[in-house]
Amino acid sequence: MAVSDSESVGQYDLLIVGPGVLGRIVAERWQQEHPDCKIFGHTATTDHHSELTQLGIIPSLKGPAVQKVPYVIFCAPPYRTDDYPGDLRVAASNWNGQGSFLFTSSTAVYDCSDNGLCSEDSPCVPIGRSPRTDVLLKAENAVLEAGGSVLRLDAATLAIAIMERRLRARVFVGCDNQPLSRQEIIDLVNRSGKFDTKFQGFTGTDGPLGKRMDNSKTRAEIGWQPKYPSFTEFLGLSN
Repeated sequence: MAVSDSESVGQYDLLIVGPGVLGRIVAERWQQEHPDCKIFGHTATTDHHSELTQLGIIPSLKGPAVQKVPYVIFCAPPYRTDDYPGDLRVAASNWNGQGSFLFTSSTAVYDCSDNGLCSEDSPCVPIGRSPRTDVLLKAENAVLEAGGSVLRLDAATLAIAIMERRLRARVFVGCDNQPLSRQEIIDLVNRSGKFDTKFQGFTGTDGPLGKRMDNSKTRAEIGWQPKYPSFTEFLGLSN
C-alpha cells in the first residue's frame, strides 16, 4: 500500500524503513503522539506484513513510494542488502523535505578501539580502512547530502525527539553516559538475580577494547534524557 494522492498526506505521516524492534517502538510512540497520522513500513520481504498491519503499520516492500511523506526514519540493518547507501538514497527520495529524515547508524564509525572517550565530534574511521565502516559512512553521507540527520547508537525516544526538532544534516549520539565494560555488565547481571544461570567467564580476551561514549552535546541540544540513567538502575540495582 502507498499514499495515493497529495491530499491524503498528513503533516505527521511517517515512513519506517526496516520496522523491526526499534522501528515498531518508534511507531507505537509516534502513534500515541500523533493519533491521526498514517505510518508506513518498508520491508525487504513480506514475511511480517500481517504482524505490521495488526500494529497499525501499512506495510509494503522497500522502494520508491507513490507519494512522499514528511517524516522518514531508516532502521534497516546493512546485512540484508547489496547496496546500503543506495537504499538510503531511495529512502531519501520518499521524503518530502518538510518534517525530518533520520538514519539510525552506529558508533562503530568512530576511530577508537582502545577504550578511549568519544563524543559526537570525534574522528571517524577513514574511508577505505574497513569494509564494515565504509558501508555505514557512505550511507551516512547519502543521508547528510539529502538534508537528513544521523543518530549513532539508538534509542526510540531520542529518535522521535530528533525528528520532532526537524533539524537538517546533523549527527547525534545516543547513550546513557555511564559506560561499562563487558565484564562490568556481566557482573551487574549476575548481581541482579534476574537469571538462574550465572555467567562464568569469557571464551577469549583478544580483540579491541571498544570505546566510551559521551553524548552531552546531543542531550543539551535535544533536551533528551534516557528512561533509565544507567544500566545499573535499569536492573534495579544501586550504585
